[in-house]
Amino acid sequence: MKAVVKVGTSSVTTPRGDLADAALTRLADQVQTARRAGHQVVLVCSGAIAAGLPALGLDRRPNDVATLQAIAAVGQPRLLARVAALLDDRGLVAGQVLLTPHDFGQRAQYLHARHTLARLLELGVVPVVNENDTVADDEIRYGDNDRLAALVSHLVGADLLVLLTDTHGLFTADPRLDDGASLIEEIVEVDAALEAVAGGVGTERGSGGMASKLAAAKIAAWSGVRAVIAAADTPNVVVDAIDGHPTGTLVRPRPTRLSSRKLWIAFALGAAGRVVVDAGARRALADDHRSLLPAGVRAVHGSFQPDDAVEVVTDDGVAFAKGLVRYDSRTLTRVAGQRTADLPDGAPHEVIHRDDLVVLT
Repeated sequence: MKAVVKVGTSSVTTPRGDLADAALTRLADQVQTARRAGHQVVLVCSGAIAAGLPALGLDRRPNDVATLQAIAAVGQPRLLARVAALLDDRGLVAGQVLLTPHDFGQRAQYLHARHTLARLLELGVVPVVNENDTVADDEIRYGDNDRLAALVSHLVGADLLVLLTDTHGLFTADPRLDDGASLIEEIVEVDAALEAVAGGVGTERGSGGMASKLAAAKIAAWSGVRAVIAAADTPNVVVDAIDGHPTGTLVRPRPTRLSSRKLWIAFALGAAGRVVVDAGARRALADDHRSLLPAGVRAVHGSFQPDDAVEVVTDDGVAFAKGLVRYDSRTLTRVAGQRTADLPDGAPHEVIHRDDLVVLT
């Protein structure tokens, strides 16, 4: 089996921000056990910024991007050095892989990253993946490693994504606030109700939270990858997840998976704008698997160019699809609502071709 294991900042650092050696040791032990059983493991390890704070004498995560990037530059080698040393003690070789949104947003880079990770696994290396926080400023401010881990699970063709956190999984309510909250042991489909339950950001040291983990599990499900959200301090949690033993919250993969290209469109590319469509166009896209034509467009929001990714939304603002647009935003605004026969000469007949469209509901 091929497993991607993501461990969050709060699970590998102390409240002060120092690396939690006991937690990292426990993780290394489980990677060793999994490897001895013949499994391949990719680690996605958060904590670079948190690990850099005490090294620079800082006790609180700042808000400005330049300082965050500087802290990440200090913390990343400390984090990797400790993980690599622990794996080395167990006869395993670690290989650092730093990724940015560009590596998923550009098809050539995406394929290059996939080939590199595949080769590392063939060589018996344990890839240790993190965002390249020293240059990925948008990701420092808005992103987290949960989404990265889900994309990596598709990138390497994983069978399992394990999202380790400081809670035992997804609960029916926030267990910190509601004593009656109970663990949701299995999820067949991630829907709006579950996303509402997941809530927001978890801890000050980390950028994610249960919402980001559920979103990552949803990406994995669309990739055909089984996902488990569980507590990092649960004994043998990684091995149990690999062996299929109940632990945490299991998110089952969808019966039909997206192709590599459509997953890239749906989840790896950021949306540059939104296209509002009428009810007829929604039915044509969602039910009949047809292309989006200018006649079905009601409004255009944002500034985008041909081949940018855009969300397709209904009048109430609910996004139900995403695709690569063939018009720039200004031209599309001018031709919105026009029938094909009335389009200017040379104008594309499709706003989004069905081959470039992913329906997400």
